[in-house]
Amino acid sequence: MLIDLHTHSSVSDGTDSPAALLTTARAAGLDVVALTDHDTTAGWAVAAAARPSGLTVVPGMELSCRWFPPDRPPVSVHLLAYLFDPDSPALSAELTRLRAERLSRGERIVTALAAAGHPVSWDRIVEASGGGVVGRPHVARALVEAGVVDSVDQAFATLLSHRSPHYVAKADTDVLEGIALVRAAGGVPVFAHGLATKRGRVVDDAAIVAMAGAGLLGLEVDHPDHSPAERDHLRGLARDLGLLTTGSSDYHGANKTTPIAACATDPGQYEALLAAGTGSAPFTD
Repeated sequence: MLIDLHTHSSVSDGTDSPAALLTTARAAGLDVVALTDHDTTAGWAVAAAARPSGLTVVPGMELSCRWFPPDRPPVSVHLLAYLFDPDSPALSAELTRLRAERLSRGERIVTALAAAGHPVSWDRIVEASGGGVVGRPHVARALVEAGVVDSVDQAFATLLSHRSPHYVAKADTDVLEGIALVRAAGGVPVFAHGLATKRGRVVDDAAIVAMAGAGLLGLEVDHPDHSPAERDHLRGLARDLGLLTTGSSDYHGANKTTPIAACATDPGQYEALLAAGTGSAPFTD
């Protein structure tokens, strides 16, 4: 059984529609795929209706969070949430706030870029998103299309980097609060790409221990941005803390070069994840 538990569609910052993503997943030989768009469940209904026969779709989401160390600046972290109740009032309210924050941040970044002479338009970026949750990847694509940079990766490394004068911080959810919200909604919270040092600052082991104490249920271990040593370290932490482990591609369509199914989840760990989720159920035959 081939299982990929972290993918993104055009509902957030991927380039494939939910239906096209599922077609790609099935063509790649996947038996199970999770749809985990950023801060939204808007793709769930489309995925349920468009699911190819023989493919199980796990409804999920990637929640934008922050870890607040006691003596250092906060660290941006992401929390994968699976099988939660999308109508949970508390979680729904927080998602509404996050989407509004993401929109406001995007508009402020584009305004700063335009003021610096870069040919980007907020209205055109929103229109091109097709109703998806607009974020920095949409701005990055606009910069590529305008010929300002050669690729989305280059945009993130330069004009959209946290070191750029155009960067705007985002008021994400405290990760401990995020874990509590997901658990209260019957979901399974898994810490996404937690040691991907190639992306920037990461949390220390004490943070992961605190997350486990707050109700975290798993660690995403096998991820394209984790080195072998980082995977080994996370696997050891998961063993010590009694957490399940997952693997995934973090597929974004044409926005990233990583193909779907690049990393996968062990079937036994997948079964444990299913057993822990009570807020919703996979879409399956």
